[in-house]
Amino acid sequence: MRAGTRSRRLVTATLGGGVALGLAATLAACGSSGTPTLTWYLNPDGQETLAAIAEECSTDEYDIRTRLLPTSATDQRVQLARRLAAEDGQTDLMNLDPVFVPEFANAGWLLELPQDTVTDDTLEGIAETVRWDDGIYAAPLWANTQVLWYRTSLAEEAGLDMSRPVTWEQVIDAAASVDGATVGVQANKYEAYVVWINALILGAGGQVIENPQEGRDADVTLDSRAAEEAARVIERLAGSKAAQSDLSVSNEGTALAYMFGPDTPGQFMTNWTFVYKNYEPSDANDYTEEQFEDLAWARYPRTVPDRASAPPVGGIDVGVGAFTEHPDLAREAVACITSAEHQVELAVTDGLMPATQSAYDAPRLTDAYPPDLLELFRTSVDEGGPRPKSAFYATVSGAIQATWHSPDEVDPRSTPEESAEYLQAVLEGKALL
Repeated sequence: MRAGTRSRRLVTATLGGGVALGLAATLAACGSSGTPTLTWYLNPDGQETLAAIAEECSTDEYDIRTRLLPTSATDQRVQLARRLAAEDGQTDLMNLDPVFVPEFANAGWLLELPQDTVTDDTLEGIAETVRWDDGIYAAPLWANTQVLWYRTSLAEEAGLDMSRPVTWEQVIDAAASVDGATVGVQANKYEAYVVWINALILGAGGQVIENPQEGRDADVTLDSRAAEEAARVIERLAGSKAAQSDLSVSNEGTALAYMFGPDTPGQFMTNWTFVYKNYEPSDANDYTEEQFEDLAWARYPRTVPDRASAPPVGGIDVGVGAFTEHPDLAREAVACITSAEHQVELAVTDGLMPATQSAYDAPRLTDAYPPDLLELFRTSVDEGGPRPKSAFYATVSGAIQATWHSPDEVDPRSTPEESAEYLQAVLEGKALL
């Protein structure tokens, strides 16, 4: 259903060449009836549902059309940054990885949104991602987090008590104790590998950088005991028979097949909330009810035994391009797109969980997920660990990828110190990525 009923009007005319070219530029941002068209750039997750949301949020005053961004967060950032740096007036709406918001806001590429875009109903873990200086520069659409997914039968065979918090060391050793079992992570040279490293460091009580709001003057704190503990986890997995054969190029999708592969006992896997819907039997997959009933979940593993883990916090925020020709309409569209109703729809259909407390209580959502899993998602977002909130985050991430990859070369005695020195040099302009 549309938010409003649209009336269409066709107009024909004979135009001179110059007038025609001018009108063509105007029509690029308008429908055939002259109704403004807002272009919304989407990441690939949940794209069919998002396209339906675009249709529902279109009104008599504007249409919303969707355009697809590349798969990787790094490539998404590059494409959006190029458009915004060129002051593209047709980059009206965009899905943003939360770490893009500080950089884009600081560069003047995002319009400020009303303060009530974030309310007491917004999960704090994701609310913090849309704030920059004293303003709100995006609206939370979904809040993502990682949990530990595993097969109940594997944990039982390994003798690992999942009723209590578990450490990475315990998980790796448990998988290694069962022939054919593995541990799935994201360790390719891309953003998700930094997500893992950051969560490990936070889980040991450290940080990648302090005072990230200081930009290039932030304090680099990678050379720390916490980073050594993080490197020790990576080294342990890389040297274990529980490591998957494609560890150095693994991503969110590659690990999925190991859970219910033929003649294997399964895996322990850290991954995002979409996993539940991925394994739920449907016409789109071949998973059985028996397999699905064997799927289980627990809080993200601890880096060290005596400290609670810091589950990764991710998700998608929707921003308005600073150079849009229709700022008021774009702000109105964002409010519709990110409504609680649409957050619930994304969670039920695509496993992309809400950014608001009230959406978690929606009957459609509580009918679609086990209550303990919903609570695990919610608490993991609010108690989790964000990546550094810096206008130079892309630089920070690139430096970490350059010095911590590949995982089988990570050494707790040298990698933290080397990465700290390199990141410091890059931030000071003394080295290039």
